[in-house]
Amino acid sequence: MVNDIEKILETIDLETTPPLEEPMRQYYFLKKARKYIEEASKKAGRPLTACTTTFGCQMNARDSEKLEGILHQIGYVPSQSEEADFVIYNTCTVRENANQRVYGRLGVLNSYKKKNPHMMIALCGCMMQEPEVVEKLQKSYRFVDLIFGTHNIYKFAELIVNCFECRHQIIDIWKDTDQIVEDLPSERKYPFKSGVNIMFGCNNFCSYCIVPYVRGRERSRNPKDIVREIEQLVKDGVVEVMLLGQNVNSYGKTLEDPITFAQLLREIEKIDGLKRIRFMTSHPKDLSDELIEVMKNSKKICNHLHLPLQSGSSRILKIMNRKYTKEQYLELVDKIRAAVPDISLTTDIIVGFPGETEEDFQETLDVVRKVRYDSAFTFIYSKRTGTPAAKMENQVPEDIVKDRFDRLLAEVQTISKEESKKVEGQVLPVLVEGINEHDPDLLTGRLTNNLLVHFKGEKELIGTITDVYLKECRGFYYMGEKLEEQEGSGTWHN
Repeated sequence: MVNDIEKILETIDLETTPPLEEPMRQYYFLKKARKYIEEASKKAGRPLTACTTTFGCQMNARDSEKLEGILHQIGYVPSQSEEADFVIYNTCTVRENANQRVYGRLGVLNSYKKKNPHMMIALCGCMMQEPEVVEKLQKSYRFVDLIFGTHNIYKFAELIVNCFECRHQIIDIWKDTDQIVEDLPSERKYPFKSGVNIMFGCNNFCSYCIVPYVRGRERSRNPKDIVREIEQLVKDGVVEVMLLGQNVNSYGKTLEDPITFAQLLREIEKIDGLKRIRFMTSHPKDLSDELIEVMKNSKKICNHLHLPLQSGSSRILKIMNRKYTKEQYLELVDKIRAAVPDISLTTDIIVGFPGETEEDFQETLDVVRKVRYDSAFTFIYSKRTGTPAAKMENQVPEDIVKDRFDRLLAEVQTISKEESKKVEGQVLPVLVEGINEHDPDLLTGRLTNNLLVHFKGEKELIGTITDVYLKECRGFYYMGEKLEEQEGSGTWHN
């Protein structure tokens, strides 16, 4: 892909006007931005550096890889330091405290910028789609050079050129878009696994959620483009992909020739060299029998399904606009487990939604006990301005919410530890992801059920799928031993 881009850039004449069609327009600005970075580096007497900080979900992490790909292409050297010459925050706005963290860091960046004449600061992502945020940045954070949203990340090189040429704060926020631009650079965090966007936006409008307002309406990528991207990733050494979308189960509905998510998975499964397929997030209301059948018969789809519950109370689920009941959710879980008995189920749960009673909370605990999740992300309800739930009366007092949250967390953790033990003593394939952060003598990898495994081994194993004996479960991870002269592949079944 990099070589292809270089060949294209060689053909571009910067003396001509920028093309209108994408992605050729962005290639033009890649080349132009590269010229500006070269000039700035000469002036500084050193290579310019860039630091990307990501807040939030896997979608944001994948977007940051695209941002880093463009920064690398135009000549910035990657840096972990926020004293770099170009600092970009890819923001999240699902919870209020995420916004406050960004504002807190900006004050520090301003002090760095005063000492570095080459420094530029950029903000992008979901937080930038909120008009009141942009207004605050314009008023109180004039030192930020570039502000853009979720819909035009592909324009990053063009926006950087604008910064060099205009020398004033650039703001480029789109309310929505139906545009998807393919074939732009990306700098992957791992050489052996990658996220792959299959769709963007959300049409669900859960009453507590800001995502449809900041990510826009659902739009699906062409299946041929997705397959082509994954084929290229596999050629580059990727063995595992994570298919990403706000609601992957509704993939394909907006296409000119609609296809289902299950049909897309069948096509992806055919790709030679691809070992593992993951996906998230799945909305329970759209999880079809066809998808369950594909999961049952697949040799590549990992035995892990993230199935957000949010609440176990049918009354609260209705107010949340989730479009399923407690009973329908439990019936779906039974169907999934009947088809894939060894599947690992994880979930999201919100505590303290407006109007939640103790009885409603007990319904949530009941679902947790019946489903027995391998793990759960538990959240205290966060009021997000602009959502219907923010205007609701009966906001639950903070002390009651905290008490319920603590009780839920204790229940979830007890069950998770018990569920995690189920594969203790087995030999299972592990995708080795790297050297353990706390003990350099250990490697860390991941089972298909998403649990971590730590074991002794050579660093040459990183990126491979290796059989490991799961010697001891320690709550949410395993200590293992590598089997000598063994090669693991595929998924596991008890």
